[in-house]
Amino acid sequence: MPEIVQLLASPVHRFVGRPADGPEPAPAGELVNEIQVRAELGIVGDRYFGKAAHRQASVTVIAAESLPPGIGLAEVRRNILTSGVGVDDLVGATLVLDSGEGPVRLRVNRPAPPCAWMDVTVGPGAWRGLRGRGGVRCTPLTDGILRVGPVEVTIEDAGGAQG
Repeated sequence: MPEIVQLLASPVHRFVGRPADGPEPAPAGELVNEIQVRAELGIVGDRYFGKAAHRQASVTVIAAESLPPGIGLAEVRRNILTSGVGVDDLVGATLVLDSGEGPVRLRVNRPAPPCAWMDVTVGPGAWRGLRGRGGVRCTPLTDGILRVGPVEVTIEDAGGAQG
């Protein structure tokens, strides 16, 4: 069964400056068991919430299957880590996740390519290794709550058909 493995809502940017200088320290509490998603705005408490420049990318999702063992959201800075959901193939579709509080619809706008920071936070070669598997950038279409644990997944294509 698909699941949400981790959730991240971080109020700060950690990847500033040059990768060789290393990331800023992680704030306490950025990895959470539950997030509140707001339509067109993003994740309440996250650094991109309500930012006009990030409306098309305010929620990011990555598949655990894309990452080396032991690597999670603190290293890749995506918001939602799923297992059993091939998110990289969903550009142009709507990903619907329901972890028990009702469906949260996310329009998958574009890939979230890895950056040079991945070689520092994940390990040497990760930048290249994650190309095409770095997750996706989404716009939330509905308000809702997502929690770590089992999740029902529905994929709606660009025309609204469900799969």
